[in-house]
Amino acid sequence: MFKNKTLLLFDLDGTLIDSVPDLALAVNLTMQRLGHTVFEEKQVRGWVGNGAKTLIERALRAADSGRTPQDETTEEALAIFLECYADHLGVKTAAYPDVPEVLERLHSGGFRLAIVTNKPHAFVEPILQNLGMSHLFECIVGGDSLPHKKPDPFPLLHVCETLGIDRDRCVMIGDSKNDILAAKAAGMHCIGLGYGYNYEEPIEAYGPDLVLQNFCALAEPFGVDCEAR
Repeated sequence: MFKNKTLLLFDLDGTLIDSVPDLALAVNLTMQRLGHTVFEEKQVRGWVGNGAKTLIERALRAADSGRTPQDETTEEALAIFLECYADHLGVKTAAYPDVPEVLERLHSGGFRLAIVTNKPHAFVEPILQNLGMSHLFECIVGGDSLPHKKPDPFPLLHVCETLGIDRDRCVMIGDSKNDILAAKAAGMHCIGLGYGYNYEEPIEAYGPDLVLQNFCALAEPFGVDCEAR
């Protein structure tokens, strides 16, 4: 199934990095500025995956007894959140175990690597630079880079077209139903990672072609080595 692949598309948050500590910090700084209660990191973890605006909408809803926030309230909170997050991108965000090593081996083995994330594009490159991984990716698509984001297949197909690679030679790798649904809609094979952020649902429920529980295990399907720590 994975023998003829040349391009690997990766989600970012919950797949390559655990960014929840910094996202939770920015959410809580935003809530404090607006006079709302703050949240436990575990609660914020369940809100991550659909982009910054949805994250803030979920936080505002939780802070106001489940009521949907007005558009102007959301926009004000989003602006504050983006400012706070930009100031705290590298406080506690870290790559998951074995991620840099396996990516380096895939890259050295001739695979082309790209990122398709729902995180705003402006934050992606600084995080990758902080973690020493920015040189590995030929193409980065953020949640605000295109008219549509995952689970729409458009970002995945855009990367294929940009890099000139047929979809049947690509694999989408992610931790969320958004990744799996986007890949299936794009007619692309996909691998689900069971350790990330998937709204407390098992990734198996969305039918990825393969489910892995750690990043080191990703090496075997693509014929590269990984020395697990």
